[in-house]
Amino acid sequence: MRTLYHFPLDPASRQARIALAEKKLKVKLEHVDPWNPDPAFLELAAEGVPPTLMDVVPGRKIYITGARAICEYANDGSPRRPLLPEDRLERAEARRIASWFDLKFSAEVNAYILHEKIEKSLTGGEAADPAILREGREHLNFHLSYISWLLEQRDHLACKDFTLADIAGAANISCLDFLGEISWRDWPRIQEWYQRIKSRPAVQPLLDDRIAGLRPPRHYRDLDF
Repeated sequence: MRTLYHFPLDPASRQARIALAEKKLKVKLEHVDPWNPDPAFLELAAEGVPPTLMDVVPGRKIYITGARAICEYANDGSPRRPLLPEDRLERAEARRIASWFDLKFSAEVNAYILHEKIEKSLTGGEAADPAILREGREHLNFHLSYISWLLEQRDHLACKDFTLADIAGAANISCLDFLGEISWRDWPRIQEWYQRIKSRPAVQPLLDDRIAGLRPPRHYRDLDF
């Protein structure tokens, strides 16, 4: 049985979970505290942070760390339900947008909002800094504007089909939605896209995630919000 070491409100972990579920690859989930990882986990992942996938191949176990590596590994492992388009330009666009979420979105939004509202809350640190949250929300509005613009051009984030770009987007947006950080009435195109994404069987288990001390808004699990 494969094992995915993850943290429920980590966008990278959520990407890995969605990709594996889309490919119908069963995994056992093991919770990892990103701020105080178990020494046994550190022996498996030199990076020291989730997600890490343990898979069993003939004769041995292998460990793959990082959302991008795990998502590509899952996609390459089975021809059914491809997560990258056949067209090479569309495939490049899907990878570009996934990378945009991994790097730019993470640095300009998650490093502010998720750090202040999740990490500080769960590590018993000081209260969230309103100035840092305000800056993160300004960055978020910029990114949501860009996502909305993309969805004016196409059905999904990279092309007409569901791809790794949508998985990256869903993983990040869902964490922010858990925190009540998105005013959906302001972003109807993104809301319509996200409603379709939330309805996918691979995504729905994420909507049941709960973290002690944090409560999502009422609409978080609602597929028709």
